[in-house]
Amino acid sequence: MKEKNYHPISGYLMLAVVLILFGAAAFGLFALKTPLALIVLFLAVVLSPGFFFVNPNGSRVLVLFGDYKGTVKKNGFFWVNPFYMKRKISLRARNFDSDRVKVNDKVGNPILIGVILVWQVSDTLKAAFEVDDYESFVRIQSDAAVRKLAGLYPYDNFDDEQAAITLRSGVSEVNHALEEELKDRLAIAGIDVIEARIGYLAYAAEIASAMLRRQQATAIVAARHKIVEGAVSMVEMALEDLSKKEIITLDEERKASMVSNLMVVLTADKDVHPVVNTGTLHH
Repeated sequence: MKEKNYHPISGYLMLAVVLILFGAAAFGLFALKTPLALIVLFLAVVLSPGFFFVNPNGSRVLVLFGDYKGTVKKNGFFWVNPFYMKRKISLRARNFDSDRVKVNDKVGNPILIGVILVWQVSDTLKAAFEVDDYESFVRIQSDAAVRKLAGLYPYDNFDDEQAAITLRSGVSEVNHALEEELKDRLAIAGIDVIEARIGYLAYAAEIASAMLRRQQATAIVAARHKIVEGAVSMVEMALEDLSKKEIITLDEERKASMVSNLMVVLTADKDVHPVVNTGTLHH
């Protein structure tokens, strides 16, 4: 079965017909006193449940005794067979912000992760009959997709230095993978995924403080590496300039002493207090 458009009768035309029938029944009952007016009244009552309206970006799925007749997507006021079951399904784009779920990443670290999903119904037939409740289906499948995604990537590359993509740094790649996963899962319910992205990502509370200290230590080590690299270059440049300009001749012992002093000055994380030596190197 495929979704098909249904073109119903204008509700305004049938409203005029039903009002005329009610008027004729009232006239027959009170003026003519004829029992035929009861038949006319019964017909008007039977026709009345056939009225319905469709809002913009809305739809009605029509079913007659278990037989799918079509979907009305055109907005307006309409009338159909009063025995049709008319199920309302919205075609508007909707936001879904999932709860933060606790899962393990690729290397086993417990993390908290949540997903933001923008979706809309594209096939009303599938949404109405392929799943029991398509809104609940979206919530459950989004939770399952984000759990699967978290297990495919590490949170960061601390424990997996070979990882080119991580949950924290590979935002575009991870969001694309999440979107494709959700498209595959929700296609059965006629759901079109407009956008899917990770809305919340953090370490679980039991390891958050330890991981924060680890990140800080890594940042400090990286900063120290840069400082030492720069200090070595500066010391090398100072020794070369002194040698080229023949300002002072240094033996190996004096060079070692000078290098030691310069490295202390350049790499210290606190202010250095100089000591003036008025004697020789050894006195």
